[in-house]
Amino acid sequence: MGVSLKDIAHRAGVSLATVSNVVNGYRPVGEQTRRRVQQAIDELGYTPNLSARHLRRGRTGLIALAIPELNNPYFAELADAAIREAAGLGYTLVMESTAADRETELMLLGSRRHIIDGLILSPVRVTREDVLARTDTTPLVLIGEGVYDVPHDHIAIDNVAAARTAVRHLLDLGRRRIAFIGSGNGQDRQSAHLRLRGYREALAGAGLAVQPRLVAPTDQFGRRDGLSAMSQLLALDEPPDAVFGYNDLVAIGAMRAVREAGRRIPDDIAVVGIDDIEEGRFSHPGLTSVSPDKEHIGRLAVRRLVALIEGQPLAPPADLDLPFHLVVRGSTIGGRPSVAG
Repeated sequence: MGVSLKDIAHRAGVSLATVSNVVNGYRPVGEQTRRRVQQAIDELGYTPNLSARHLRRGRTGLIALAIPELNNPYFAELADAAIREAAGLGYTLVMESTAADRETELMLLGSRRHIIDGLILSPVRVTREDVLARTDTTPLVLIGEGVYDVPHDHIAIDNVAAARTAVRHLLDLGRRRIAFIGSGNGQDRQSAHLRLRGYREALAGAGLAVQPRLVAPTDQFGRRDGLSAMSQLLALDEPPDAVFGYNDLVAIGAMRAVREAGRRIPDDIAVVGIDDIEEGRFSHPGLTSVSPDKEHIGRLAVRRLVALIEGQPLAPPADLDLPFHLVVRGSTIGGRPSVAG
């Protein structure tokens, strides 16, 4: 037989209601009493039945994290933090891959009350109007880019400012023919356009005109895309002396092309990305990158969602821009890594 709340109450010398309040967090309990109950829980080896608890509250205990691609290290690192935070709050997080497909994103925004208690979505194709037209009441938190000005929390970094930071670093190093790899088709508020805007603003701030031939569009944002685009840039009569990649995967692909062309990094061409994924830290040379706090993003998204599910008081929904910093490595200056605010 398993340990019951009644067994804990007997061991701690308190009422069954008090034990229930401690275990379920219903009401404040005095610290001394809480310690006695917790000691009894530890001694008896009590493990709460989370499934039963959720069912009593009319919930499934499941929350979903929907991201564009499962094989992107950025999302993998963010998801790891979200999974751990959910488990700590008594929820199971399930993963969904949208493949950046509009119909899939719309399906996830639709009614799924009988399956999940809440949804964290990283949108790519759905619009602000799609979200505003949503009739499902399942709690929703948005992360990343794609939708703004909606009555839901939206957690991201300021992509324009992040791109400006990356390009200004290259400008400060004396680079002047700076390319951008990763501009693409899509909505103006998607991250590619926001990062392109930051790139342009940084150049304008240095009194430099954008050279269209140095802006390389890509269909996707992976290593192969960076490799292909960089190969084309190297074939120009005047190739770039620095490259800003849409993300670290693009930048790592670009570094491969530079090395295969017999050029030196960073002597001939400096390279910087965004995301600060682990692969970039172990590349050779190490990749300079704008580092968002993926741990914070994942944990905060889960905390905000669980608070909505459990009806806890929250501030009104808002666009929450989280901090970032530039980690300088060998792909731009060589030597040991450093951090720039």
